Amino acid sequence: MLTHLTIRNYALIQHLELTPAQGLNIITGETGAGKSILLGAIGLLLGNRADSKTLWDINEKCITEGTFDVSAYGLEKLFEAENLDYEKFTVLRREIAPTGKSRAFINDTPVTLEVMRKIGDRLMDVHSQHETLELGTKQFQLRLIDAYAGNAQLRKDYSAIWHAYQQAEREYLQLSTESEQLKKESEFINFQVKELRNTRLTEGELETLEGEQKISEHTEEIKLVLNGVLQQLGQTDYSITNALLTVRNQLQPIASYAPAYQALWQRLESVRIELIDVVAEVEQAEEKVEFDPHRAEVVKERISEIYQLLQKHRVKTVGALLAIQRELETQASKANQADELVEAARLRLKAAEQKLQASATALSQTRLKVFTSLTRQLSKLLKELGIPDATLSIAHEVVAASSTGIDSIEILFSANKGKAPQPLGQVASGGEFARVMFSIKNILATRTALPTLVLDEIDTGVSGEIAIQMGARMKEMAQAHQLICISHLPQIAAKADAHFFVYKETKGSRTVTGIRQLSETERVTEIAKMIGGATPSALAIENARELIAR
Repeated sequence: MLTHLTIRNYALIQHLELTPAQGLNIITGETGAGKSILLGAIGLLLGNRADSKTLWDINEKCITEGTFDVSAYGLEKLFEAENLDYEKFTVLRREIAPTGKSRAFINDTPVTLEVMRKIGDRLMDVHSQHETLELGTKQFQLRLIDAYAGNAQLRKDYSAIWHAYQQAEREYLQLSTESEQLKKESEFINFQVKELRNTRLTEGELETLEGEQKISEHTEEIKLVLNGVLQQLGQTDYSITNALLTVRNQLQPIASYAPAYQALWQRLESVRIELIDVVAEVEQAEEKVEFDPHRAEVVKERISEIYQLLQKHRVKTVGALLAIQRELETQASKANQADELVEAARLRLKAAEQKLQASATALSQTRLKVFTSLTRQLSKLLKELGIPDATLSIAHEVVAASSTGIDSIEILFSANKGKAPQPLGQVASGGEFARVMFSIKNILATRTALPTLVLDEIDTGVSGEIAIQMGARMKEMAQAHQLICISHLPQIAAKADAHFFVYKETKGSRTVTGIRQLSETERVTEIAKMIGGATPSALAIENARELIAR
């Protein structure tokens, strides 16, 4: 349950703190005082979107913080799954910077809004006036039936199967489309593969061939240069090799006189030996340089062949051509195996569809089982709440599988005897809507372990004895659940275990919203004002005392 709520710098709230009671908490106040602002702040703790425009002071950050006693709700595994420290008193905090950036924390650990929603949904159920309006939609009604049937895990399992089915369907359709396209293109693809394979390309081949072609085109020049080098190095009496030998011999007599001379002699000898090796390699290179017209023509044709392929496929390297060859081979393989691949995908889709149908049928059966029980309980509660001739039924139709299953349902309602039930959204008045919604919340509260239930003016359109009955029901619900109810009815306010009053006041040039818990004496006065206006009479005060005494 919520043990403490702090709100700073949100909308009309500069700083507000609330410590609700364990049972029934009623919040009252003048219209526009800011009661619904509290819901907006609480919504931040449940992961709702934030906006910097809601800041009371645009230069300060907004902080909403709720402390919850979660010791009785078995959330340890959920905290562990989300890598959060489990604490008996868990703190949810939301911060909104003036820049609009929002941050969320659980027990001071930063979390995503998704995680905050997941935890928050286990701590609070906030009913808003918008939710009452949603009651008329089929989607909302289906969610209510699932909540009543306890289908949370079944819905989760079905959702996973539905997504798997959609994936299988996408794969089948994609393969079918690709298969048809590949079949149309297979002849050309196979031709390209054959052409590239027959070319027998190798990585780096073009660079080697172009180097060979360059040598072939300059054979005469190369031989002339290499012969000139040989002449200079070692093929004449005045060659560099002979000159170096003479210098080495001149140095030899003094080499033994000092280490430095010995080192110089050794270096000259090393240079001479190296030069002899160079001469040998130059001779070998010169011998290899021969113009072969046939080979030159082969190289020229091969280079031309490769360049034609490069131009055809619009790439610049043999490596890129080889990559294209591999891709075309893959496509060719797919084209050749297209029917087998499509058939395998079809079988996977069929299996996924069968699994989906089985899951949808199981989900549907659980829904059908609760129709009678739910409508019976709702009718009973509505009779107690002043609609004695209320009749409810649930229209059901099996439809094509969707993300919610195979059921199309609609709650049918009639408030008058002899009138056939019609779609709830079309025939219920505002007050009837409120009573139906309250009855649903009352029933669901008995089937869940939800700690805190927040009701925003769920008593709209209700008055008199019906309001007393509704208040009694709230009091009953509050035995097992913490209730926080925003109300404008004195009959309901009188049932409170803790009564909070929301008010507006002026601070300087700004209007701010505040909240305070009323004492017993203040409660009487406030409820009397709700009965008789700003200046309640003695009778109104007496009526207030009587309502509280009940």
